This record gives sequence, C-alpha cells and structure tokens, in this order.
Amino acid sequence: MPRLSARQARRIALASQGLAARRPAGPAKRRDLRKLALRLGAIQIDSVNVLARAHYLPAFSRLGVYPPALLEDEAWGKRPSLFEYWGHAASLMPLALQPLLRWRMTRTRAMREGHWGKFSRERHDYIGRVLAEVERRGPVTGGDFADGPRKRGWWNWSHGKHALEWLFAAGLIATKTRRGFERVYDLTERVIPRAVLEQPTPDEADAHRALLMIAARAMGVATEGDLRDYFRMPVTETRACLADLVAAGELQLVEVEGWRQSAYLAADAKASRALAACALLSPFDSLIWRRERTERLFGARIRLEIYTPAHKREHGYYVLPFLLGESIAARVDLKADRQARRLLVQAAHLEPGADRAAVVPCLAGELLRLADWLNLDEVVIVKKGNLAAALLRELG
Repeated sequence: MPRLSARQARRIALASQGLAARRPAGPAKRRDLRKLALRLGAIQIDSVNVLARAHYLPAFSRLGVYPPALLEDEAWGKRPSLFEYWGHAASLMPLALQPLLRWRMTRTRAMREGHWGKFSRERHDYIGRVLAEVERRGPVTGGDFADGPRKRGWWNWSHGKHALEWLFAAGLIATKTRRGFERVYDLTERVIPRAVLEQPTPDEADAHRALLMIAARAMGVATEGDLRDYFRMPVTETRACLADLVAAGELQLVEVEGWRQSAYLAADAKASRALAACALLSPFDSLIWRRERTERLFGARIRLEIYTPAHKREHGYYVLPFLLGESIAARVDLKADRQARRLLVQAAHLEPGADRAAVVPCLAGELLRLADWLNLDEVVIVKKGNLAAALLRELG
C-alpha cells in the first residue's frame, strides 16, 4: 500500500479545499464563487451571527473580499446555482447534487421510527393539510403555521414548523429564500429549476458513490469515517461503495504517517508545492468539519466552544482558527460590534510552536481585511490571550 507523509497529506487536503493558491487579485466574481461551491460540494449554514453567518465565511477564507449579496443571489436569486438541503448538516450545495440526494428525501418519507417517523405517523393528515396550504398560498414561513407561543429551541417548534421541516426533509418543499435567518418555503417545483427536477433519479448506490467521490475530491485524502461524515452517509452502504470506487480506480487506498486507519486518496488529488494560505476559518468550515481529522492533519485540537459554559472555555466563544501556510498558527475569538462599527478581537492565542514574528503581521492584515469586508471601521484588540499584546502593537 502506498504511503504518504503527514506533510503530503496536509498539503493535499489544503489544495483540495482551495486553501493553497493565492486569492484573486481583485474582488471575487460570480464564476469564482460557483467554482468554489463545486469544489467544496457543500457549504454549511448556521444561525450564529456574532461575527457573520457561517455560510458567508468559507468564500472569504478562500477568495478574499467578495459581495455577500452575490452568495445570496446564487442561493436564493432568480437564477440560483445553489440549493438548500441536508448535506453536512444544513448546507448550500450546487444544484447538480439535488438528484444525488433524493434517496435521503425518499428515506424521510418512508421513515416510521425515530423523531420524524413518529411525527409523520401521528400527524400524517395535518402534514397533508400544511402541504396543500403551501400549494395554495405560495411562499410561507414557520410563523405562518404557528399554533401556540413560539419558543426557543427546535424541540419547542410548533406543529406547523415541524410539518414544514418534515416536508423539506422529504423533498416536497424547498427553501425559496430567507428572511433574516428564517426559512421561506415553497413547493419544490416552484424553487428548483425544471431542468434539474427532470433529471433522472439515480440508483441509490450510484448516488452514494457520486457523493463519496465529491467528498473525496473536496478532502483529497481521507479515512472512511472522514468521507462518510462529509455528507453524513450511512455506514454499511459507504463501505460497499468505497470498495467499488477503489476497484474502479477512482480512489486509492494509502497509508498516512501518524494515521491509525488506512485512507483513501482521490485519483486526481495533488499536493501543492507552494502554500499561500493566510486565512481565518469559520468554526463551521469544511476543512475542519471532522475534529479528529483536523487533529490528524494539523495536530490542533479544535472544539466548538459556543455551547461550553463561559468559565470552561479555553479560547473563547466564537473562535476562528488562523491558517498560515500549512499550519493552524493561532486562534482568535471575534465579534462584530455592528452598532459601533468595530471588529472586536476578544481573545487571541498563538498555537504552540508557531512563529510569533511570522504570525502577527499576517493575522493583523487578515483582521483588517475581514473588518473591511464586514463594513466595520476598526479592529479593537482586547488584551486577552498570549497573542493579544503583539497584535495590539502591530495594529497601533
């Protein structure tokens, strides 16, 4: 079995994620955004808005400054190239993937156990009435079907919101747009272009193989668990599909230095010779979706601390790893103070072994670019963390 060094695997991963090359010289254009979405396969959506919604950040990390309205137009405009569905959690994905995910919609409709199965059995007639109402009324939100006080948390959704989410998971309705962060639903045939809906539904095994190859190309080199996690694929089917892809020569089994499990290398994956990365990564960036893979690649233990009690947080609330070259070199806890038009660096930590002299000017420059992109006037450093004082001096 061929063997890769840890450094080769890391460089392959970064190149596959679009984090090795230099950014466009000017503002990124529509074609850059579409090309990136095809490369990544899925861009995770998340509601936390302490800095910026998670789905806006991956393009900034890879392309630099671009108009956020451009992503909105690609997702919810008149001629979208992306659609919303369950990929890796809630995700924006290229429309070409819609037929590949119909098996998931079919499974939702057939489900009889678990939360959705119980709900669909007990509320079958009600779900049908909600669907008929969407057909009659056009675009709707969960609030249009509220049947009691609206409470926080998905477990306290109204029956109407539950029905809409079941219909969304079942592929019968889709996200037409968003108001703030609230989904606006309509019938799938009024959201997804006809040319996409008329494409044949692939056999489930074929769809699984195609999704696994999209994941493999987006990661470059990955274990079975890594590949399965990218689109949250079923275990048994994944193993069979990976064996087929190896037999077909689309994936190659390899050993990676320091990895306990064998890995799969995409046939066209290449390690970048020159790494120009200088990027702040969203906590929901696809490079670091699977935390154990992040540890294997970078030796960095990344954890989402949003739901950790404040006194137990190690690096802060909304922490962005800073990628420099091929290393995660620092972490910064960021907040956009929109009223005062300030980017707050609430904590800044240098990673063990990172070169402070190299990190500080690059990180300071990236913070200034981020502030400018978010239409904020200044970067304010709070003196917390072992990198804060140096950043403060660099930014004056």
